[in-house]
Amino acid sequence: MIAFNKPHETGDELRYITEAIAAAHLSGDGRFTRLAQEWLERETHAARALLTHSCTAALEMAALLGEVGPGDEVIMPSYTFVSTANAFVLRGAVPVFVDIRPDTLNLDEKQVADAVTRRTRAIAAVHYAGVACEMDVLGSIARRHDLLLVEDAAQALGATYRGKPLGTIGDLGALSFHETKNVISGEGGALLVRADGPYAERAEILREKGTNRTNFLRGRVDKYRWVDVGSSFLPSEIVAAFLWGQLQHAHELLLRRLLIWEGYHERFEALERAGVVQRPTIPDHVTHNGHLYYLLVPSARERQAVLERLRALGVHALFHYVPLHSAPAGLRYGRTHRGELPVTDDLSARLIRLPMHYDLGAAELDAVAAAVGEVLGKRVAV
Repeated sequence: MIAFNKPHETGDELRYITEAIAAAHLSGDGRFTRLAQEWLERETHAARALLTHSCTAALEMAALLGEVGPGDEVIMPSYTFVSTANAFVLRGAVPVFVDIRPDTLNLDEKQVADAVTRRTRAIAAVHYAGVACEMDVLGSIARRHDLLLVEDAAQALGATYRGKPLGTIGDLGALSFHETKNVISGEGGALLVRADGPYAERAEILREKGTNRTNFLRGRVDKYRWVDVGSSFLPSEIVAAFLWGQLQHAHELLLRRLLIWEGYHERFEALERAGVVQRPTIPDHVTHNGHLYYLLVPSARERQAVLERLRALGVHALFHYVPLHSAPAGLRYGRTHRGELPVTDDLSARLIRLPMHYDLGAAELDAVAAAVGEVLGKRVAV
């Protein structure tokens, strides 16, 4: 059986969890939370990195910080996870779904400016598969219209755009440490605040249930009070300790993921040349992180045949997002730009995600490649 995902342990996680228990500090913002946040700030050059219990929570904090409210509109792709939209719908805003690019499957930046209305409050850029959106263009549009630019960088830790870490180019960025990601804590996330932005201090308040408890712990105030809206966005120290065990090996984890990604890419080169599949496209000015490997097959029918054949061979491959604009809640809470999203509808119906985790070896990659080639009528050299 070749699993789609297999959470990888570096060997340090249990030791750090044991230390957290021995220190008798299991709630949030303990030693391991601070260590993880400092690591993220060093690696990403963010002004503040604040651990959260999920990437969803980080996106919800971004919506609060941007003061997104009823009647506002937020431009985003339909081809994304539901949290991208939910974070803003919870504040009463309307997601405006824009089509994606056929090469990177990211938000089509050429359509974003035309989607801006007097109600637009923010743009949510989703870096699909750890490959950057065109952030220069999106940033220019955001500045021109005074919009909040949020990066949904759930899949993008370690990836860059023109040398800049993803999650720190917009005003706010959200990371995920879900068990399917490159670096994990089971569930978990982080909010990144850009170095020259105004949001760092308020983000700490929102994260601490709307109190100034963080400043109290720093000795800056004599007691902490309720000073703003907020919620409980902190992860426990157990989660932070597990994450710290992963972050110590983050570069090793990233390199392994990239090697597996390259292994797939080489194996499917012949199929792409034959016009049978389309492999991922990585623009020259970005670096990706090997988060996932996908193929685009000629039709939805052939995708189903490939998935069924792989399943029969013990290979767990998956499709990906059902576009939000066609989902029941998407129809209820959002709207599309220009009525139809033909690229989104087409590609989402033809995409297959292949198994991707640290423990995949050459034999597993060969088996996956051979099975795909068999279904599509072409032998794959292994």
